[in-house]
Amino acid sequence: MANTASAIKRVRSNARKANNNKIVRTRARSAVRTARAELNGKDTAAAKKATLEAIGELDRAAAKGVIHKNNASRRKSRLMKRLAALEAKK
Repeated sequence: MANTASAIKRVRSNARKANNNKIVRTRARSAVRTARAELNGKDTAAAKKATLEAIGELDRAAAKGVIHKNNASRRKSRLMKRLAALEAKK
């Protein structure tokens, strides 16, 4: 257990930040999951919309430091690659 006032405050602060990070990370993961599901479908417009929303969430998470910028870039690249393949089929 924390012994000093500053350590006790740090425990509270870390818990608060972890909760905020969890919210941002969950939103990004959900958006990516939705985009992947749309990319498996036939509707190109819905897939594009979902992919752009997922990219926005990934950028937001990277800007806040919740995920690394290269991690966000890699995920965005994979989504865009699948979107391009879907659009090429049409």
